[in-house]
Amino acid sequence: MSTGTDPLTPLAELPGVSDTVAEVRKAVDRLYGHRVMRRRAPEVTSEAALRGARASAALSGADWPLEEVRRRSDFSSGEQERVVGGALRISAEAGQLLSIWRTSPLQVLARLHLLAAGDGEGPGDGSAGRPRRDGEQPEELFPLELTAVEPGGAAVDGAPPLPAAPSAGEVAARLDQLAQLLVARTAGAPGGAPALVTAAVVHGELLALRPFRSHNGLVARAAQRIVLIAEGLDPKAICPTEVGLVELGTASYRAALAGYATGTPEGLATWIAHCGRALGLGVRESTAVCEAMQRGMV
Repeated sequence: MSTGTDPLTPLAELPGVSDTVAEVRKAVDRLYGHRVMRRRAPEVTSEAALRGARASAALSGADWPLEEVRRRSDFSSGEQERVVGGALRISAEAGQLLSIWRTSPLQVLARLHLLAAGDGEGPGDGSAGRPRRDGEQPEELFPLELTAVEPGGAAVDGAPPLPAAPSAGEVAARLDQLAQLLVARTAGAPGGAPALVTAAVVHGELLALRPFRSHNGLVARAAQRIVLIAEGLDPKAICPTEVGLVELGTASYRAALAGYATGTPEGLATWIAHCGRALGLGVRESTAVCEAMQRGMV
């Protein structure tokens, strides 16, 4: 870190990554240049936040229709309701955490987990907002009803199994390394990796670590969104990557994450490409929203 070199820069040189970065940048710039963005950008941001929250909740097992999420006000009566409520709380507050993220990413992750957990962790549990301790195991990232898994841990579609969640000590060490890397980048270190690469690594690392006892998917996807905002790729938060992840499917999401977890160049490139495709589909979603607004349908 002292040399100002970004350790993520070599990832941008993996096969296919530079093309993915360029394609995503072009698509995002095109959306930001849409006529509707000149006068109704806050509305597009709000709609993207809602759609992204709905999609993130779906990936965590609460797949509700958009209009149901839009009309509901009580999200405390059941497990799925609490998941949707947590996703909405995170989406509403994520943009307000940027200044803290730039200096203390771990504090933001704790806040995201508190927002996700709400009142669902139970009185006296004490696990909301803090990383797992020794002996504590995280919930499954992917609900069994969303992705069929064989007894050995491999998906029935042939995707490799995800490795076991790291120990609490390893989680703490790797979170600290991630935080140091992010703070160095936001301090202006030259020659840094593109925002898409950084966001994909933050997303993948948090999913691989599963640092909290619960809601790790919601937290990881929100952290990716914050990186995209903070690093200027999507400063108005109008590109709901979560929508793209749903469209690509849970099985593909899981398989790409398994590739990231290998740490191989091929696995990392596959994961970054998957995140890039999801972001591109999120751009398409918001472009459709802009078109509907332009036609007076919204």
